[in-house]
Amino acid sequence: MKSILNILIGLSLSMSVYAETIRLSEPVEQNTNSETFGVILDESLPNLSMENLVVDSSTHLTKPFQVEARIAKVCQKKGCFFIAQQDQHILRVSFRDYGFFIPTDSSGKTVTLAGELVQKDLSPEQAAHFKADLKSDTEILKPGVVYEIVADSVRIPRS
Repeated sequence: MKSILNILIGLSLSMSVYAETIRLSEPVEQNTNSETFGVILDESLPNLSMENLVVDSSTHLTKPFQVEARIAKVCQKKGCFFIAQQDQHILRVSFRDYGFFIPTDSSGKTVTLAGELVQKDLSPEQAAHFKADLKSDTEILKPGVVYEIVADSVRIPRS
C-alpha cells in the first residue's frame, strides 16, 4: 500500500513539473479582469476581424489595428508567440522586437491585441522550430510566404 502511495505522489509531482506556467514578462497593466503585456493597449486603433486580416491581407499590411481572437496554441518554451484563431481564420502572432512574452497557460483565452500585419517568407527550418516550440505537429505553420501579426500589446483576461 505504501509503495502505491509513493508511486502516486511521484507521478503527481512529475506531472506538475510539466504543467508549470512560464511567465517571462510582467504585465504593463492589470486589473481584476485582465492583464496587458507589451505596451498599454491603444483602444483608438481600428477594430478588425481575423477574417478581414486573412481574406484581404495585402490591404492591411503594416497598418496598425486591434483584433479580438482566441489563442489556439501558445509557445510552450517561453510564450514568445501564439496562434490566433477566430472561426476558421488563423494567424501566427509574434511580439514586436521580441520585446515581451505571454504566459504559457494562455491557450483557449480570447484576447484583444494591437499590432500590424506583415508578410514573411517562412523557411522549412523556421516552421519546424515553431512547431517544436508549440509542442504540436500543427499544419498551421507551413513553409513559404505567410502573413503574421506583429503585436505591440496583448490583453489577456484572467481565468
